[in-house]
Amino acid sequence: MDETSEIISTHNVTAQDLAEVIAELEQYRERLVKETTEAAKRAKVMRISLMAQLEPELTKIDFALQELRNQQANLMVSN
Repeated sequence: MDETSEIISTHNVTAQDLAEVIAELEQYRERLVKETTEAAKRAKVMRISLMAQLEPELTKIDFALQELRNQQANLMVSN
């Protein structure tokens, strides 16, 4: 079980709680890409270099989002 699953499974959470966390994480991901892209443009960094640096963090966020969505789906099915 990963860290995200452990945190969620140790508390009694509702599908609404998970939806809120998912929405916040999606907003964070969008903001990270937007702000990093803007900073890279100002610094004249190539997009390929930018994405190579961002990709590991985006992968972690995407994995966490998928785990949360899976937990939300399981919670909705069990209710």
